Amino acid sequence: MVRFDEKANREGRKYVEDRRGRGGGGRRRGGGAGMPVGKVGGLGGLILAILAAVLGIPALSGGGGSGGGGAFDIGATGFDAGDQVDVGNQPTDPSLDPDAELVTYLGALMDDNQDVWSVYFDQAGLQYQFTTIVVFDGQVSTGCGPATSAVGPFYCPAPGDNKVYIDLEFIDELSGRFGAPGDFAVAYVIAHEVGHHIQSVTGISDQIRQAQSQNPGAKNELSVRQELQADCLAGVWAYSASRRTNSDGTKIIEIGDIDEGLAAAEAVGDDRIQEMTGQQVNPHNWTHGSAAARKAWFLEGYNNGDPERCDTFAVDRSQVGL
Repeated sequence: MVRFDEKANREGRKYVEDRRGRGGGGRRRGGGAGMPVGKVGGLGGLILAILAAVLGIPALSGGGGSGGGGAFDIGATGFDAGDQVDVGNQPTDPSLDPDAELVTYLGALMDDNQDVWSVYFDQAGLQYQFTTIVVFDGQVSTGCGPATSAVGPFYCPAPGDNKVYIDLEFIDELSGRFGAPGDFAVAYVIAHEVGHHIQSVTGISDQIRQAQSQNPGAKNELSVRQELQADCLAGVWAYSASRRTNSDGTKIIEIGDIDEGLAAAEAVGDDRIQEMTGQQVNPHNWTHGSAAARKAWFLEGYNNGDPERCDTFAVDRSQVGL
């Protein structure tokens, strides 16, 4: 079980924007301390390596078309612009909210993830830009256009947005439809989306979109590499969390939690989604990566705690399951 002390729960509420009714929004604050991190300066090295790899990437083989479908964070690269949706939700009374504990947990996850990444950014001589998680029901307006809960959790990289979005019903779906229950499965999903935030604020996401525009035939492969990198960055957070305790001495992550995360990573692999929906397994249509690749890259980050090991753009296609 993933545990956070009262301080993390309290601090985390600043990073929850509840669009089921209650307003909010995050506030920027200084980075945390005492976080176990990997190689000092590794984040800066990763950024330079990836920007060089993406800008100089050759024409890659692989088909275009739509992705395997259904996996979370379909909106990682943004939606088509469109009319904004007026959700019209009424304020949620916290004392009457059956999901109050879950919302608090999501906030604590955001707080802990961002404390970890603020340390990496500081070591690299960079200033971290804090983000928030938007909790919504059914549909939501974003800087990337309107979205519905059908897309699953996603990150919007549009200027002025840069937020994580989730409909709480997905958490039930993660356990039921995808067969990945447990609070660390949820933690993996949130850490993955924060990984997209890291890609966005460092300029990696912009470079990927530029490369996709210049080389449409490589669009899906670049998307897979981007998603697997976010999985690896999620593992980097888990590396840190597994080596820390709360103020009362309890472990943040217990034995068995990582297995829940690995199960979630595998469950949302493109090949698993295709099989589950009765489609033929076709790597040319993948946009997120296979179950095996998602698990492998999460473990790469978890076993090393070094963002520089997450350069999914510098490895052979076989190492990203293509």
